[in-house]
Amino acid sequence: MDSRCMMERKLSAAQFAVWEIHLFLDTHPNDEEALAAYNKYLTRYEELYREFTEKYGALSAQNTADDKNWQWVDAPWPWDPMKEGKR
Repeated sequence: MDSRCMMERKLSAAQFAVWEIHLFLDTHPNDEEALAAYNKYLTRYEELYREFTEKYGALSAQNTADDKNWQWVDAPWPWDPMKEGKR
């Protein structure tokens, strides 16, 4: 498994954890332990997301930051195969 695939899996796992804890908090809004876990996994997800986009490019068109260039088409799209370390 290449590093991009491994990072996608880590990102997906963190996103899953955030969503599951979010659902739990919908029914247990005063659970401090769950809220702490939510914030921990949200921070982890945001770190992984930032790292992924810096290394491999945006995961969606909404995440292209440049207002002078439509960067979404510059790099391989998330579903396209990509050689290790190349954009």
